[in-house]
Amino acid sequence: MEIILKENVANVGFKDELVTVKAGFGRNFLIPSGKAILATESAKKVLAENLKQKAFKEKSIIDETNKIASKISKLDIKLSVKVGPDGKLFGSISNADIAKALIDKKIEVEKENISIPGKSIKRIGKYQASIRLHREVSTQLNFELLPEKK
Repeated sequence: MEIILKENVANVGFKDELVTVKAGFGRNFLIPSGKAILATESAKKVLAENLKQKAFKEKSIIDETNKIASKISKLDIKLSVKVGPDGKLFGSISNADIAKALIDKKIEVEKENISIPGKSIKRIGKYQASIRLHREVSTQLNFELLPEKK
């Protein structure tokens, strides 16, 4: 089933995007909750016109987002965590922890747009998170988990 998203939906797409989803998901969740509309011919024409008008505004937003992306890719974040004797964490590190670390560096990113390998990390070491800042802009963030000094 083809739908047009009215807002960003995690793991589906961004606002004003034409996406194909399973019929039940679209009919039972996205459309009733106001997150999407059915992609009829007239709705597609309206969307095309709106996207044409947004294209000019979008260019400046993408330029700004690219600057933030280059800033993030240059960062090397080190997080101190409590670990056991074998290097295993007490708890885990998730995308919310990475978002907090970025806020400390004066960069605001929604935690839903940060994906780390395996959804959560349970051992010390070096890792890489993928951050999606915009529909067309994503970047990689290198971070390292270090044992907390006693």
